[in-house]
Formats: sequence, structure tokens, C-alpha cells
Amino acid sequence: MWNNGPELQREKGELDRYCKDNLQFDYSHILEKTVKPMIRLRSEKQASEGRPAILMCSAYNFYPPAIDVYWLRDGKKVTSDVVSTEEMADGDWYHQVHSHLEYMPTSGEKISCVVEHASSKEPIIYNWDGSFPDYGRSKIIIGASGFVLGIILSTAGFIYYKKKSPGVL
Repeated sequence: MWNNGPELQREKGELDRYCKDNLQFDYSHILEKTVKPMIRLRSEKQASEGRPAILMCSAYNFYPPAIDVYWLRDGKKVTSDVVSTEEMADGDWYHQVHSHLEYMPTSGEKISCVVEHASSKEPIIYNWDGSFPDYGRSKIIIGASGFVLGIILSTAGFIYYKKKSPGVL
């Protein structure tokens, strides 16, 4: 019924009248847009017992998909011990890419993740500070707080016990 009825002829008329004439304008308007990537730099694995550390630099939610992610070590581009993924579509016009750097940490070195994308005229540089990642810091703070609270409650309980015991204090 839809394929033979007057509704189809009206829809075809609209397609020819409006959509086809504006397609080039609308399509180029979308393709000219750029969205700056969100960058996340974190430690995947700490160095231990002669094994290297692994850093991961991730770029999320960027458009267009053409992007260059690379590493600098003391200002020089790193070409070995780097593994990167291809640009992956998120299914919503945005893309993501991940790059891993395997390295042995040395004192005083400067490691940076560099992202070059059409949305930025200058390369976006994120420096690794070598400290604990955010989730590591929060675990340490929560653990230390629990330890201090345990000591305080144990001391209060001991004092209460000694006061209530006949003839001890």
C-alpha cells in the first residue's frame, strides 16, 4: 500500500524538493566540525623486579578520526616499546585511540604523551609526573584513615575497660 499510494509520491516530492538540494550543505556542515579529544594518561603497571612499567595514553570522544598519538622521553620521540591501537569508532560519530609505552623508569626523566588532532592548532602534550595514579592515592588515604580510626577506637575501648574494672586503676 505504501509503495503504490499517493503518500509515496508526496514523500518523493519532498525528497527531490528539499533533501537533495540541501544534502551537500548539510553534509559538508557536519564534516567540517571538529571535536577536541579528551586525554587520559595513567599507569597500567608499575615497574618491579627488573620488569618495565607500562603507561597508557588514551584519547576519547574526538572527531574527525584522523589523529596522531606518540610519546616523548626527555623531549625525544620514542619509536620503540610503543603499542597503539587504530582509531576505533564509538558508534556515535566519535572515536577513541589508545597508546601504551613500556619503559624502565629512571630518576629525573620526563615522559610525555603528545596528541595531534585537527581540532587543535598546537599539539596537546600531557606530562607524566610519576606519582601514584588518582585511584592509588585514594586507596592509600582511605587505608591510612581506617588505621588511625582503629587506633583511636582501640585506645578508647582500652581506657573504658580499665576504668570499669574494679581496683585496677
